[in-house]
Amino acid sequence: MPALPRLALEPTQEHTGMFDGAWWPRSTNLRAELPDMITALSAHLGPILKVGLDTVTWDAVPREVAANGLLVRVARVTAGDDTISLTTGTQDHVLLLVVPPRTDPKVAVAAMAAAARTGNHASAAELLSWSDQADRADQADQADQSGQADQSGQAERPG
Repeated sequence: MPALPRLALEPTQEHTGMFDGAWWPRSTNLRAELPDMITALSAHLGPILKVGLDTVTWDAVPREVAANGLLVRVARVTAGDDTISLTTGTQDHVLLLVVPPRTDPKVAVAAMAAAARTGNHASAAELLSWSDQADRADQADQADQSGQADQSGQAERPG
């Protein structure tokens, strides 16, 4: 059984921010990744008719993929490496942040949550960078706290 796609959607679907959510694929193989993502999103958005993405990030970009018993057109666009656009049956357009497959899980989860936040206005690069910086800051804070605990523990020990 295939693993569920890693997706986060903006809850109101009102398109008030830069992104309508995020997708974190497990690989750069579109033929393997797109059908499950399209199937999962179709349950929330209705039929997906077209996917638009930049070709640089992916191993190979097919002209179409089969999902939900439909052939979904894949358009090559010069957007950003870290975005994917979807056109639904009602001609609604949805823009998702694409988190690179090998991204650290903490960074990926933070970036996905930020992209799915109502009214988000940060770019893909900013979301991925902020999340990475936040992860590094958390690690530094943890190191500082453990260092302080060690120092305070040494000071309390009888000599």
